[in-house]
Amino acid sequence: MSAAIPSSRPESDEELLDAYSRAVIGVVEKVGPAVVSIGVKKASRSRRRGGEGAGSGMIVAPDGFVLTNHHVVEGASEIEVHLTDGSTFAARPVGADPATDLAIVRAGANGLPVIELGDSSALRVGQLVIAVGNPLGFQNTVSTGVVSALGRSLRSQSGRLIENVIQTDVPLNPGNSGGPLVDSRGRVIGVNMAIINMAQGLSFSVPVNTAQWVMGELFTHGKVRRAYLGLSGQARPLSRRMQRYLGLATTAVVEVVSLEERGPAYRAGLREKDRIISLDGQPVATVDDIHRLLTGHTPSTPLTLTVLRGGERREVRVIPSEA
Repeated sequence: MSAAIPSSRPESDEELLDAYSRAVIGVVEKVGPAVVSIGVKKASRSRRRGGEGAGSGMIVAPDGFVLTNHHVVEGASEIEVHLTDGSTFAARPVGADPATDLAIVRAGANGLPVIELGDSSALRVGQLVIAVGNPLGFQNTVSTGVVSALGRSLRSQSGRLIENVIQTDVPLNPGNSGGPLVDSRGRVIGVNMAIINMAQGLSFSVPVNTAQWVMGELFTHGKVRRAYLGLSGQARPLSRRMQRYLGLATTAVVEVVSLEERGPAYRAGLREKDRIISLDGQPVATVDDIHRLLTGHTPSTPLTLTVLRGGERREVRVIPSEA
């Protein structure tokens, strides 16, 4: 009888499962104390029971600053933050940015556990991610999955397009909103914000790099400053002949529909029916392209719009105001 051939697998399935389980358990133990449940009272709604949270959040500073979704605390007359150790603190709004669906509240406490922020630019499709939240007051509810796609665009409740959204297959509940999406080392790489009803495996998170920029604006200025041109526009297709003539890679431009009286674009000499080709040399084909390029542009810093007017290319120097 021949001897059994030893398995070439270095680890059994059970051992692999144990390693996976240990990784998830370690992450939960690390980040769990800094993940909170947020309960709110709104003027138009009766108060929720103490165990029921409107959403989740994460403590980003030991003196009580909590990052969450704007829609979780929007319109709240009272806010409570519930920690996993049973502590409850009254909180107040610090600032919000509806355009990215992010907000900061501050609980009346010090010496709180703090979550570690990572770098969302280093994410890769297929990477293991873990969502930790307190949906409906159930503390430290955990779900796992992988990054399904990067660079998605999703509209916030304000109607503005959020860029570079992280798509995962992590199962989320509505109460997970505002909670952290973390990597296998327990570092936050996203803020859970949305699920698509009736669509299995489609969950979305705001990248932590975006969240850090928003937090910096809110802490420094009390709001997110965005450059504002004072115009409304619509996408207009370009004929192939005009596209070749102008040497453009895009198949559309943005036509100016109206201008705010005395607004930055109006003062710069832009006119209705002008067709915007580019902003500071970057091609634009939709109004969302303009919004994207204005994000991060400092108000009062000049920029150049390249436009078509009567078939002639012109450059218009605009000094945007603050939105």
